[in-house]
Amino acid sequence: MEVVMKTLLKLIRSNEKFLSLLRDLKAGGNIRAGGLWGSSAAYLLSALAEDAPSQILVVTGSVEEAEEFCEDVNLFRPGTASLFHPWEGFSTEKWRPSIQLPPEHLQILRLLLFDKDSAGNSAGRRTTSVIVCSVQALLQKLPKPDTLLINTLKISVGDEMEQQKILSWLTDRGFNKVSRVESPGEYSLRGGIMDIYQASSDRPIRIEFFGDTVESVRVFNPDTQMSVERQKDVNILALRDEPSSMGEDGSLFDYLPGEAWTVLREPAQIEKRALKTTQGWPQDRPEGQLHGQTQVQSWTLDYALIKSKWSKHTTLSLSFLPEIGKGPHNFEVESVERFEAPPPQTDKVLGGRQSQGSELAAAISALNELGRFRTQTRQTIRAIILCANEAEEKRFQELLADAKIIGLELAIGRLGKGFYSKDAGLILLPHHEIFHRYRIRRRPRQIVPSRPIESLLELERGDCVVHVTHGIAIFHGIETIEHEGQRRECLVLEFDGGSMLYVSGSKMDLVQKYIGPREHCPPLSRLGGQGWSRRLKEVEQAVTDLAGELLEIQALRQTKPGIKYPGDTEWQKEFEAEFPYEETEDQLKVSQEIKTDMERRRPMDRLVCGDVGYGKTELAVRATFKAVLHGKQVAVLVPTTILAQQHYGTFCERMADYPVRVEVLSRFKTRSEQKAVLEALAQGAVDVVIGTHRLAQRDVRFKDLGLVVIDEEQRFGVEHKERLKKLRQMVDVLTLTATPIPRTLHMSLLGLRDISSLSTPPQDRQAINTILMRYDPQKIRQAILFELNREGQVYFVHNRVYNIEQVADELSRIVPEARIAVAHGQMSERQLEDRVLKFIDKGFDVLLSTTIIESGMDIPNVNTIFINDADLFGLAELHQLRGRVGRYKHTAYAYLLLPTDRPITPEAEKRLKAIEEFSELGAGFKIALRDLEIRGAGNILGAQQHGHVQAVGYEMFCQLLKSAVRRTRKEPSPPPSKDVSISLNLDSYLPQGYVPEESQKLEAYRKLSRCSSTEEIRDFEMELRDRFGPLPPEAKNLLAEKELRLAAQAHSVRSIVRKNGKVVMEVDDLRKAETGLYDVRHRIKVINGNTVHLELPSRDTSPEGAVRFLRKVFKLGV
Repeated sequence: MEVVMKTLLKLIRSNEKFLSLLRDLKAGGNIRAGGLWGSSAAYLLSALAEDAPSQILVVTGSVEEAEEFCEDVNLFRPGTASLFHPWEGFSTEKWRPSIQLPPEHLQILRLLLFDKDSAGNSAGRRTTSVIVCSVQALLQKLPKPDTLLINTLKISVGDEMEQQKILSWLTDRGFNKVSRVESPGEYSLRGGIMDIYQASSDRPIRIEFFGDTVESVRVFNPDTQMSVERQKDVNILALRDEPSSMGEDGSLFDYLPGEAWTVLREPAQIEKRALKTTQGWPQDRPEGQLHGQTQVQSWTLDYALIKSKWSKHTTLSLSFLPEIGKGPHNFEVESVERFEAPPPQTDKVLGGRQSQGSELAAAISALNELGRFRTQTRQTIRAIILCANEAEEKRFQELLADAKIIGLELAIGRLGKGFYSKDAGLILLPHHEIFHRYRIRRRPRQIVPSRPIESLLELERGDCVVHVTHGIAIFHGIETIEHEGQRRECLVLEFDGGSMLYVSGSKMDLVQKYIGPREHCPPLSRLGGQGWSRRLKEVEQAVTDLAGELLEIQALRQTKPGIKYPGDTEWQKEFEAEFPYEETEDQLKVSQEIKTDMERRRPMDRLVCGDVGYGKTELAVRATFKAVLHGKQVAVLVPTTILAQQHYGTFCERMADYPVRVEVLSRFKTRSEQKAVLEALAQGAVDVVIGTHRLAQRDVRFKDLGLVVIDEEQRFGVEHKERLKKLRQMVDVLTLTATPIPRTLHMSLLGLRDISSLSTPPQDRQAINTILMRYDPQKIRQAILFELNREGQVYFVHNRVYNIEQVADELSRIVPEARIAVAHGQMSERQLEDRVLKFIDKGFDVLLSTTIIESGMDIPNVNTIFINDADLFGLAELHQLRGRVGRYKHTAYAYLLLPTDRPITPEAEKRLKAIEEFSELGAGFKIALRDLEIRGAGNILGAQQHGHVQAVGYEMFCQLLKSAVRRTRKEPSPPPSKDVSISLNLDSYLPQGYVPEESQKLEAYRKLSRCSSTEEIRDFEMELRDRFGPLPPEAKNLLAEKELRLAAQAHSVRSIVRKNGKVVMEVDDLRKAETGLYDVRHRIKVINGNTVHLELPSRDTSPEGAVRFLRKVFKLGV
């Protein structure tokens, strides 16, 4: 591809107009060029970059244009352009943007900073680069170069640095000391291990010291806390304050060398946006004064100052329209609109489109026109169609061959807008313009593995816990106790009547955090009583009955004849490869599970669970396409009309290249329109129909239904569910739900229900900043204007129709600059449709609505949501509503507004604190532990299981269910692991100075208790070394005892005691034990059938010697 682009650049570089422009640029001054339609400006700049003396700064009028221009330049000159985004941090305390320079900003600034000589000119050490930024980014204040240098601390391997000085440096610059580093602005110190997470980096750094010498610098994963790569050094940037509060007024121009060129894409648009940006933010004004003349905010630079700075550089202005006069350079570039299919007609329903067959025919007709045009020009023009990937290119080759169109070239690459350059003799036409498939660009990001759900069950003192043997108790922390000459750490549990039980840290797996639907801990169990065992037997019987029912349903499905789909066709492979984003591992895995089900004879009934926006719809699209290719019809049922319309748009766009007819059936269609769709459905003319519960009514007839996709089944009524239940026995059913299913329940149900889970966030999905606050007009205004300034939109949820218009009036008073639309379910269908459609088309800035947006609204441009009277919402509702934003690359904000005139109940306060705390990606899985997962258990298992979860706790319930599944399926159960008592007079625990925090100790003990092999213990040891440094003797003893315990279990030994120069072993199977101890048989003395004395060598009679000798005996290595 790079070779093709170099050839295309040569076409314009040999043109006299280009050479004239280049001569003027080299001479310097203010130069203008016009007539540059579409992406031809990026094409021209890419050709000019080869002769630029230094960096080129390109300024655009909007963030979107900057992103597109940068992508276009990198198409023509790969790796040349970098995007300088406006930073989007927003301080909830000061209510102004806060500087958190993203890593890509710092990389650009540092490259510029260290690439100049003392005179401020390029030192020529690097290749020419193009920096693209919007005027919003250009106007934001930056630290000056000197400030950046002063506030950068370089740490290299081998440096001598006092740890305390580094800690003081971090503290002085606003870093917070924590026990576990997970977020930017945090640091921790554990012995000789220092973890630092700077705001300017996407991953934290771990520095290991030996004394004051830096031994290693490692990048680590904040979720797993494990190191992932080593570095020679690290530059830590720490700016405590914003540039404005530091008296800084630096700009990007301060970093540019003197000979750099400045390129302005559409100067008039840049000036318009600049004035709106600098005048669109108010100063903090007296309470009640909410609008009036706005002033320039302290975080932006004066536009006149920026203009004066770029005037000192050679400046090139690029415009779509031809420039007037003798001075400008005008290029002959035309639109390629005549070579595109006409835009698909919509039925004015939220982006609904005509059938794909007509779109495909229109596209082929347009391509024929392009072929004829090229023939008429006697083939002196190169016409190239750019496809996004190889699959799209292959599909296009098929279309051209079928239509017998020749003379058109195909290449892979994404171009923003097509153009016809007469000067270069070149037509470039992107695939997405031919089919009107305008996809959102996403910046690639590295997907890191997330923390496993088990590690989220962190105990705190006072928490309710479940002891597997003794029942429900209160956790009172960890204590170090001495018993029989050896010190250990134990979990202290209080049972009914004040009875205390001390559980060794090595037996942590016997203790679980109680998770149940209650706000408070259930009644405590009596230590040594029978109540707990009776309760376990009741729940065990209930889950056994449940397993039997589910197995019976599965067996019934096995007997029903289903549709056996063939393996993937070439079209299926091409269709999936055309997906414009990189799939997550979860998506690939679940997609394969769905296809495996469809290729079996029995009817599919699979449930796909995943958090909001995690890619469930794409899986449904792929399954739908597979069914349609096999000649079957597909019905997609969704809970809301708006979701039906948005799914309709998604399915149409994904299948635009293929002869698939998609229709929608909802209340937005008139009776006559619905009748026409129903007739076409019955005749088999419609391949895919998407609709609400309307699809479940009796007048809906299919010619050959093969697949039903159900989105959020729990939101349908009882009557519709019964109809869906009958469908399950005849056709394949794929059910989607955003209610996360906990991993433990998922694993317990394997073999009884076909369940798939999506837990990895998709590309560019970002965490949502969640802010809990009292209703404050001034702050609401600031937040809305912040969103509008970055060209975004806002949801404002108010869930009471009777006074929603009053809220609209209040919002209009607070933000008179904003265009506000009201939407709720009591409106007429057409009125609601018009409002929402206009909002999607950016005709409104703020959508004030009821919770109709909870399910279905997927508008990437909306990245701020206000939820009024948030204390009246459930946790699940709040999570679903919050998930409506953050679906694109911008930082998203969710404001939970509380009333000023009424108190908040304790229960509501807990819900709100949970939703505020769990704001990161995949938070649904954490929130589920509080609320959603318990409801999820009820949704999947039936409401009667709710009480059983409450009785024994969630984790114990899942263990009992897993055992019941094994028994029901007559699978062999693993033999119960017998505990081995070891007393060697060794101190074996994790010392306070080594693992200082109780939460970290609990996590470590739980991991160790779950190790079931020597290899897992070795991995755990590596993790300890990585996170906490070299192991002290007590920690080594703890791991050694765990290894001996596993070996003893394998040799049927139930206890090991060091006593008077020998080791006394109690065994369950003497013959098995003797076989294992064969190599030291001369040291063995059998006292009775269950007791064996093993004489220790004289050099190994100490506790450490006994461990060393037993390791040899059990062949554990030295």
